[in-house]
Amino acid sequence: MNKILLPIAMILLIVSSCKKNSFITSTDASVNFSADTIFFDTVFASTGSITQSVKIINNNNQQLLLSDVKLMGGNNSVFKININGAAVSNVTNIEIDPNDSIYVFVSVYINPNANNLPFILQDSIQVGFNGNTRYIQLQAYGQNAHFLSGQLITGSINWTNDLPYVILGGLTVDTNATLTIQRGCKIYCHANAPFIVNGTLLIQGEKYDSTHVSFQSDRLDPPYNNFPAGWPGIYFSPSSKDNVLEFAVIDNAYQAIVALGLSTDANPKIILNECVINNSYDAGILTVQSSVQARNCLISNCGKNIEFTYGGTYNFSYCTVASYSNEFISHSSPVLSMNNVSTDGTNATYSLTAHFVNCIFWGDGSLDNEVSVSQQSSADVFDVNFAYCLWLEKTAPANIMVTSMLTTDPMFDSIDNRNLYYDFHLKNSSPAISYGTTASAPPFDLDGNPRVVNGFTDLGCFQKQ
Repeated sequence: MNKILLPIAMILLIVSSCKKNSFITSTDASVNFSADTIFFDTVFASTGSITQSVKIINNNNQQLLLSDVKLMGGNNSVFKININGAAVSNVTNIEIDPNDSIYVFVSVYINPNANNLPFILQDSIQVGFNGNTRYIQLQAYGQNAHFLSGQLITGSINWTNDLPYVILGGLTVDTNATLTIQRGCKIYCHANAPFIVNGTLLIQGEKYDSTHVSFQSDRLDPPYNNFPAGWPGIYFSPSSKDNVLEFAVIDNAYQAIVALGLSTDANPKIILNECVINNSYDAGILTVQSSVQARNCLISNCGKNIEFTYGGTYNFSYCTVASYSNEFISHSSPVLSMNNVSTDGTNATYSLTAHFVNCIFWGDGSLDNEVSVSQQSSADVFDVNFAYCLWLEKTAPANIMVTSMLTTDPMFDSIDNRNLYYDFHLKNSSPAISYGTTASAPPFDLDGNPRVVNGFTDLGCFQKQ
């Protein structure tokens, strides 16, 4: 009996061993990378090549055959790869043992004075296996820039547009300090880099695209350049005061603007003139008992475009606030919501004063009401007023004043969710044209064009010329 069982056991052992050492061919094979992006953020700290590594990990109980590992930019790329000791741009038929990995070493060399290069250089490593294709992204800075990591701004500081500003690890404007950002400045913030203002922020952009002051993520390569929540946003603390942002463009933040606490003087905590806030994952403007004044602003396609909590004081004129669901953000919250009550469990109430004139509040039709106003207790000041506005609102909120409101489609120029293209200028047939009141009209619109044309003014941030 034992003589029969022994050969059978040996056969089973051999079969089991062969199975373990055979190659997995399923398209469902599990392959991981130690990082999906190799980010060179200190290329210009010194001359010479900088090298980093990434692991390609076979999580399967069988061998894996990589059909190719290829640097997509080839021999002309500023990046170089080394696999198994070979410095080549493409390697084929690489075997990885079960539950093992291989290292890919990546180096980059850029002349720090090569100012004609793109600001951010990108390439990728293609990894092919079992009919699948995966990519490891490569990113490096191709020009000189002002690199600020964990920076504390003290005193009075002026930024000019001589070079881009790259924020790594966050930046804080100290209490009693003032940071002035002049026209044309471009600010790129890393994913871990909040822009915190304890003092005063002054942004002095101008009407042309080249003279706007822009804030955005430092990931400029597709598809990351369209991702919301690419960086944290700008946070104004309770001690912050006298902030004025003009012709600022804030893209792809988690929370574009957060204002905490009322102003410490008679001025609004934040004044927003001719600003664009777009594609913020959580909120475009979020306040906690604060004060904001806005004129000719576009707040679009955010998780919650505007949210005022714990009361406060707000004045908005000639603003367009609109949201449409796309592949990145689902429009499920009103574009404007406000309340006068705390959410910390105490149910304390606060004064709320909010006036809106010549504004548009619109969405893609997934909500019946794009404006939500909640009042608890009548003991506090509660003064909410909408005049000469257009909104998507089937049931107007209680306890507010409305004057000369429109509820029809504003007829924006172009809404293309598939291609993420949005043009919020008004078509010639828009009901918002010439509907506004000219009282206290500013001299120009978001484009810098005259605000009053032939004695009339339009609703929203753009004036039809």
